[in-house]
Amino acid sequence: MLFNSIEYLLFLPVVFILYWFVFNKSVKVQNILLIIASYVFYGWWDWRFLILIFMSTVVDYLVGQQIYRNIDDRIKARSWLRVSMVFNLGLLGTFKYFNFFVDSFVDMVRVMGYDIKSTWTLAIILPVGISFYTFQTMSYSFDIYYKKLVPTKNLTAFIAFVAFFPQLVAGPIERASNLLKQITDARKFNYTQAVDGMKLILWGFFKKLAIADSLAPIVDDIFVNYGEHSASTLILGVCLFSFQVYGDFSGYSDIAIGTSKLFGIELMSNFKFPQLSRNVAEYWQRWHVSLSTWFRHYLYIPMGGSKVSKLKSVRNIAIIFLVSGFWHGANWTFIFWGGLHALFYIPVFLMGRNRMYADNVIGENTYLPSVKEMMQVLATFSLVTFTRIFFRSPTLTDSFGYMKQIWTHFYYEPYVHPMGYRMIDFFVLLALFNIYEYLIRKDERSPFKFKSQITRFILYSMVVLGILLFYDDGVNRSFIYFQF
Repeated sequence: MLFNSIEYLLFLPVVFILYWFVFNKSVKVQNILLIIASYVFYGWWDWRFLILIFMSTVVDYLVGQQIYRNIDDRIKARSWLRVSMVFNLGLLGTFKYFNFFVDSFVDMVRVMGYDIKSTWTLAIILPVGISFYTFQTMSYSFDIYYKKLVPTKNLTAFIAFVAFFPQLVAGPIERASNLLKQITDARKFNYTQAVDGMKLILWGFFKKLAIADSLAPIVDDIFVNYGEHSASTLILGVCLFSFQVYGDFSGYSDIAIGTSKLFGIELMSNFKFPQLSRNVAEYWQRWHVSLSTWFRHYLYIPMGGSKVSKLKSVRNIAIIFLVSGFWHGANWTFIFWGGLHALFYIPVFLMGRNRMYADNVIGENTYLPSVKEMMQVLATFSLVTFTRIFFRSPTLTDSFGYMKQIWTHFYYEPYVHPMGYRMIDFFVLLALFNIYEYLIRKDERSPFKFKSQITRFILYSMVVLGILLFYDDGVNRSFIYFQF
């Protein structure tokens, strides 16, 4: 079920009313309702997906108990942890990466001079959100193993933790220390929290419908027909894709966080205005935060993190980014994308500037950013946007073909929207969007935090008007990160 669908707009208020006004006497009954709602929400795509998520839930619930039971015997505890890893990574390997490895092997053999046909590939559908919920359940087992968490005996709460529908298919990837505890504890309706949730939902819909979906036809047209365009159009295409993917994914996260607030649950922030980053390190502290922190806690730090030699730290960083790229998709384009980010991140790390912007934002104590900060933001945006050529292209051949077309056709030509709309309208929309994000840059969870009721009313009206003006019912409404 899509957030931006009629089904969901009917589904959400029904679950909300039942949750707070019918089953509000018992947290256990509320959790059962959340499980039913979450399984309906997830099974809406394909009921067979429910088998996988249930299996992952049961395995990690039982594994968590065994790890804790053998917590002082590190060999046995590690063996049980490996059960969780093998099972969850096995699911990912089968459904997401099996065909990739087979095809890569066939291509390698062909390079060696042998022509074989790929007869071992599987005709399977990639389950929506499998990369998200398998990482969430594994984090539960990891936290128990590292003695940061005591396993729950409440199976109902654990099932609700894994399947919690607002963040099930595209995150944020939550840790049990935050989400499971809230699901276990009793919850009371909080009017202010619910209103804040509605505001985030509205802002998320604006990002998705007015920004991401309105840019999608332009980006698709340019990337599909890149061989027919000039450098100016191709540069425009990848820049607009940066805004599209940001609006799409952060919009989903806002809707997920806002929806959770309606049920008295607070999820972690997943995007903190990454487009305003001043170097690549800051970008990764602000983009897809739940995934970045997952890799840091469960892969980077166990490998030694930055507490080892510089050479090993660089190795660890490279591994993290390559694995992150591979997490995004079974395609060499994503691995190359991750490698480029490692290439851009490592110099910042070696200069000791990877944490210099961790505790402040652009224009920290001023109304306007300095010229230096503006140049840093522009440089960072340019580097990150360049990598998105590989993120968006279907193959490495297309990626390099896209760049070659820029180099060999370096001239300007006006771009015509595939449906004949005025491009100036989209440029104005993006300009206003970025200016507004700068104004609210200190609090990603409160997009309409202004004291004046008149100001808020004007903002609400402009956001709704923007959705109505730029909404296009002919666009594919699916979220980009569902494919991951």
